[in-house]
Amino acid sequence: MSNSSIKAIDAIQEAQKIAFAPFVFQATVSLRKLGVFDLIFEKRKKGGITVSAIAEELKLSDYGVGVLLEIAESANIVSKNETEHYALTTIGYFLAYNETVNVNINFTNEVCYKGLFHLDEAIKTGKPKGLKELGNWNTVYEGLSQLPPLQQQSWFEFDHHYSDDIFSEALEILFKKDRKKIFDIGANTGKFTLKCCAYNSDVNITMIDLPGQLNKAKANVKTAGFQDRVQGHEIDWLSENPSIPSDAETIWMCQFLDCFSKEEILKVLKTCVSSMNENSELIIIETFTDRQKFDNAKFILEATSLYFTVIANGNSKMYKATEFKDIANEAGLQLKEDIEIGEYHTMFTFSKA
Repeated sequence: MSNSSIKAIDAIQEAQKIAFAPFVFQATVSLRKLGVFDLIFEKRKKGGITVSAIAEELKLSDYGVGVLLEIAESANIVSKNETEHYALTTIGYFLAYNETVNVNINFTNEVCYKGLFHLDEAIKTGKPKGLKELGNWNTVYEGLSQLPPLQQQSWFEFDHHYSDDIFSEALEILFKKDRKKIFDIGANTGKFTLKCCAYNSDVNITMIDLPGQLNKAKANVKTAGFQDRVQGHEIDWLSENPSIPSDAETIWMCQFLDCFSKEEILKVLKTCVSSMNENSELIIIETFTDRQKFDNAKFILEATSLYFTVIANGNSKMYKATEFKDIANEAGLQLKEDIEIGEYHTMFTFSKA
């Protein structure tokens, strides 16, 4: 919608929605946590449910339920009929039951909400000034293994939600070639490593990550019984001279490089290039902002960039595919394949130039 096509009365309405957006968000979180959404949905075939009936069943006050539903009605999350019975709107249904929306709400509420208050400080300093709301670390990645359970769960669910769905398709593409050794860079909890080992009985994998994440990943690998084919390599990519083993055959990075600034991405890729030979391949999978089919997907990615700014590290973001191509070229890589994968992702395969 352009500035010329919106009326002033509509523009101020939209502006007021933004001004009070945190109120609507926290009301939504409360309606979910308190079970109000679930109860309203249960009563959908009985003509809805009144404030008093909700309050009685959930052991809440009429006042408390009332103030939540009033703002929810104004935000078109619920509707009320002439007999004061409430029902979920389509927006309300998605807020309550859509998996992607729920993952985003939990991530925003548990991981980002308090920290976002410090966004202006982060912009001024280039440091993740909101991270102090979670813990005393230089980056969020240093503290992932130490986060309280609910925050840790919300972080990993958000991270995995946007990668898990493409693993099956990615593995089919990956193992069209005979791959005996893979470096899983940014192994996290070891999910991709586990799926690789289950998919191919001959592959050996080196998981490369920070010590905290690597210990968790190793534990998961051991539980799955793949420890004979998996080893770990500890690394801090922000150290002065990071290095990886020199026998790279296939280097895999999924939703990893967006955790770094452009200068740091170049450093990571140059480190990888130095470990590659003429037959090695480096595979990058990312959700690029200029490769999204739908506006809401681009919106989610751009919001996620603010998480990187204020919480994660202060200097990274969700990038365009064109930006990654330029950095890879500067690092000494040559693009061999550019494949759309899943609904949001792109798979780049590079060789050493």
